[in-house]
Amino acid sequence: MNAVIRLHEIHKTYHTGEVDVHAVRGVTLDIAQGEFVALMGASGSGKSTMMNIIGCLDRPTQGKYSLDGIDVSQLDRDELADIRNQKIGFVFQGFNLLARTSALENVELPMLYTRRRLSGKSQRERALKALDTVGLADRADHKPNQLSGGQQQRVAIARALSNEPSLLLADEPTGNLDTRTSIEIMGVFQKLNDLGMTIVMVTHELDIAQYTKRMVVMRDGKVVGDTPVPNRFNAANELRRLQEEQKAALLNDE
Repeated sequence: MNAVIRLHEIHKTYHTGEVDVHAVRGVTLDIAQGEFVALMGASGSGKSTMMNIIGCLDRPTQGKYSLDGIDVSQLDRDELADIRNQKIGFVFQGFNLLARTSALENVELPMLYTRRRLSGKSQRERALKALDTVGLADRADHKPNQLSGGQQQRVAIARALSNEPSLLLADEPTGNLDTRTSIEIMGVFQKLNDLGMTIVMVTHELDIAQYTKRMVVMRDGKVVGDTPVPNRFNAANELRRLQEEQKAALLNDE
C-alpha cells in the first residue's frame, strides 16, 4: 500500500539563546494510505513537533519528509501553505469555529483559500456533503452557540474534509469533551477511516488511542514504540455498553 507519510531520519532542533533543544531525534516512520494512527507521548516527548512537521506547519532541521509522494522537506512558506490547503485537513481540541457564521459557512471557509476555485453552488454542495458525512446536515444553518460541544467538533471535522484532503490530522480532538461525546467523535473518525481516510491523531489518553489501529509512542524525541492496537475499541459497541451501564445505574437508584 502507498505511504501517504514517509519520514526518514527527521531531526528538529530549536535554537533558544545559547541552548539547543533537540525536539525530534532521527525519526523514521511510514504511514500508509488508510491507516488510523495514534501519536502518543508525555509532554516534551516530541509528538507535537512531529505533528507540526507532518502537518507542514514546521520544517525539519534535517531529514526527508514526503507527503503523498511530494518531498516537502525543502519547500518555502508559500509552497507549504499550498500543500496544507490541498492535502491536509486539521482538527483541533478547541474547535476554532467562527462564532457569527453558520455551520455551513464554517465548513465552506477553507474552500475560499484554495487555488482550485469552485463556484458558490459547488462550495455549498461540497460543504453539505461534508456535514452529512459527520451526521450534521440538518444543522447546516445553526451557529456554534446553537450546537453542543460534540456537534461543534463534528462541524470542525467537516471543515477539515471540505478540500477533500488525503490526510486528516487531529490534535487532542476529544480533550474538551465528556466521555460519551468523546466516544461519538471517535465513531466519526472510525467511519471516515472505514471510507479510506488516512488519520493521524495526537492524544495522551490511552483509552482514546484504543479506537485507532496503530500506536506510535515517542519519548525524548525518538519513537520508542510502534505497534498495532490490541483489542481495538468499536465506538458503536462502546456507546451501547455505556447506555446499558447508565440504565443499570438508574434502575439501582430507584
